[in-house]
Amino acid sequence: MRIAAADTLLILGDSLSAGYQLPIQQAWATRLSERWKNIPNAPQVINASISGDTAAQGLARLPELLKTHQPRWVLIELGANDGLRGFPTADIERDLTQIITLVKQANAQPLLMQIRITPNYGRRYTDAFTAIYPKLAQENQLPLLPFFMEKVAIKPEWMQSDGLHPTAEAQPFITDLMEQALAPYVGLNVQKTAK
Repeated sequence: MRIAAADTLLILGDSLSAGYQLPIQQAWATRLSERWKNIPNAPQVINASISGDTAAQGLARLPELLKTHQPRWVLIELGANDGLRGFPTADIERDLTQIITLVKQANAQPLLMQIRITPNYGRRYTDAFTAIYPKLAQENQLPLLPFFMEKVAIKPEWMQSDGLHPTAEAQPFITDLMEQALAPYVGLNVQKTAK
């Protein structure tokens, strides 16, 4: 039985949601949390993202997070670090599947974000990696949210010098984009702002 005053959205992610190299208040998840504080019935946003986390590391942290926060929804934004390290796609799929299972067992709704990696790993690996997410969404009947970096990476001024992480300037756009993507699943009706 849920006792929390407000329904909670837990973000289980890596540097893309943790706000890598940025003050935490500039990260999109913090911005979304602040914005939703002023909207009636909006979920409380808990950002449990840690830079560098793999799917396995997120999985290891998840039981305690579920116990502590008792979320109604969990946004799963993991896998990029696994892909960048060339981990076997079967291992990534296994870890993400276990995350989804744990979230469901906690009576929460998993929301899976599509993750993509740069094509320099070869088409075979890149395609196999990309395919994990729609497969898991279909098998588990989950929403598959778009990968926000696809609209960010095309603007060099929105990318840090490492070519992997968004700048502070990109965060307001990502916040709008993620609000639009999440709103239908958390029961919010928001004005469309993201381009």
